[in-house]
Amino acid sequence: MSKLSLLLIGCLIFASSRGQFLLSGTVFDASKVNFVENVRVVSTSGMFTVTDSMGRYRILVQKEDSLTYYYNGKPTMKFAVAQIQDPTQFDISLKIKVNSKYRLLQDVTVFSKTFRQDSIENRETYSSVFNYQKPGLQSSLSPDGVAGADLGQLIGMFRFRYNKRMRAFRARLEEQEKDRFVNYRFNKTFVRRITGLQAPALDTFMVWYRPEFEFARDSDELTFNQYILNALYHFRKIYPVQTSPALKNNQELP
Repeated sequence: MSKLSLLLIGCLIFASSRGQFLLSGTVFDASKVNFVENVRVVSTSGMFTVTDSMGRYRILVQKEDSLTYYYNGKPTMKFAVAQIQDPTQFDISLKIKVNSKYRLLQDVTVFSKTFRQDSIENRETYSSVFNYQKPGLQSSLSPDGVAGADLGQLIGMFRFRYNKRMRAFRARLEEQEKDRFVNYRFNKTFVRRITGLQAPALDTFMVWYRPEFEFARDSDELTFNQYILNALYHFRKIYPVQTSPALKNNQELP
């Protein structure tokens, strides 16, 4: 244990013996969104501290103390410590407006997409590429009913460079989609849970035993998990590593 940790523990024990305890919280502006830094927090027993860039503070107090908050030399009313219900989170807001580089976000809901949703969105974005077909000679009817060649298709047949680029672009998008699907099934979190491997061994394992797209697409969960365990068995023969103790008694899935 470091000297600093021992000193901190000693101070807390000494403070506890004198009836002192830590009180902490955050200071906001009038919007209750922006943090206020450099607010001086003073107790009636003589202790003081200053809020950090995120408006946070911690101060040693006694139950008989009261706290006053000073911003730009102007004090707030006194807050009796005995009336504070939660001394670990005593947040206040000052009747001021500040522009802080940090602010409290409102409730945020995060939705994670499935691979299928990402794939559909990708194909909709590049629909003109995925739906591209090599131009061919087609017939058409004029307004007076006379049959003839489709001029647009005829011109497209001779745009060799453009057609070649479109085919190459679609092939590249399809390969990227396959890679993303393999990444989706064969990801580090899943492999770590199955194998117990940690970096750097895990990084090596992910490269050496990355499955082909067809196998990742066609294998069921049991087959895919067994593949990872078989790969681990082979990996440990040529790359000695420490794995999770739970795997020592269960090297194969039931």
